[in-house]
Amino acid sequence: MIDRQNEVRHAKRLLRDHRVVGVIGARQIGKTTLARQISKHWKGRTTYFDLEDPEDLGRLSDPLLALRDLRGLIIIDEIQRYPDIFPILRVLADRPRAPAKFLILGSASPHLLRQSSESLAGRIAYHELKGFSIQEVGFQELKRLWVRGTFPRSFLARTNRVSMEWRKEFLRTFLERDVPQFGIQIPAAALRRFWTILAHYHGQVWNASEFARSFGVSDTTVRRYLDLLSSLFVVRLLPPFHANLRKRQVKAPKIYIADTGLLHALLEIADQRDLERHPKLGASWESYALETVIRQAGIRSEQCYFWATHAGAELDLLIIRGQHRWGIEFKHSSAPAVTRSMHNALEDLKLRRLDVIHAGDYTYPLAKGIQAVALSRIQKDLLPPPGLR
Repeated sequence: MIDRQNEVRHAKRLLRDHRVVGVIGARQIGKTTLARQISKHWKGRTTYFDLEDPEDLGRLSDPLLALRDLRGLIIIDEIQRYPDIFPILRVLADRPRAPAKFLILGSASPHLLRQSSESLAGRIAYHELKGFSIQEVGFQELKRLWVRGTFPRSFLARTNRVSMEWRKEFLRTFLERDVPQFGIQIPAAALRRFWTILAHYHGQVWNASEFARSFGVSDTTVRRYLDLLSSLFVVRLLPPFHANLRKRQVKAPKIYIADTGLLHALLEIADQRDLERHPKLGASWESYALETVIRQAGIRSEQCYFWATHAGAELDLLIIRGQHRWGIEFKHSSAPAVTRSMHNALEDLKLRRLDVIHAGDYTYPLAKGIQAVALSRIQKDLLPPPGLR
């Protein structure tokens, strides 16, 4: 078992302060396991409903009657299967001296969960659960986590072959079973083809018109597909940052398959040897390092951007908190060099510091305001600059 006590403690803190807490994340990412760990240490009664279980779904046929007299912690898993329950939760959460707290688990973003339900705005706190982090599995597992991805069953599989089989089955069931649960009528084969093409654009700036031509549909259709996969946590959209400069800047997001294990399954990359010979090696490493740095530094997604100009200057990751800006570049190299683009970003964006995360073994200064940091040493050497901690 991988110790996820930091996730447990964070969810329990939210439960202390809110009557309803939503744990959201991709399918099979570990939400149910997290809920059971919370339940195990909860002081008081807990009641669990799994809405994929017909018996539990039947118990909630009259949700107000089933829930109103319960005490303690009530856990409702896969809540997106029963959107009509949200108005009932609002009523129960608004009771004076409410006798129960609700922990709801869902496999879609809050926006998608609320599309067909009444909003719980002001009554709920959300926590996005991600897969395993390198801090949880240990830095000695850097390459294994990169190749297999962060989904627990994929990472913990007995062999690379078993891990790949699990990921391919996940892709199939996700498209054929999970997506239709949200009332989205997109043929599984079309969405699979879109997702596969998207994998070949991994790490690039989104161009709806170019992508639509490649896919053979309209711009609005590919945008709808992209928004769907983003809402289901399997695609990351990194938004662009626009500085007040006399330069033409890129205004479209960068796209990544959110988990490198799924990226490798879509690209038929079975192991480290296949990965090292694949043209998407650098882009795969960039996204893996990006997610690792964001989690290590404790940065929220809404603080993360990339920056690029049409003249060629760019920055892979720009982290902003208030007036403070921190720049990060990712290089799959053991000896990264300073580039003109780095100097441009440092000057134009008024960065507090620029760190170059690389695949080597050492951390060392590159130039004034720029340092190289080995990904394997970020736990010791990557400290956010003042104002961003």
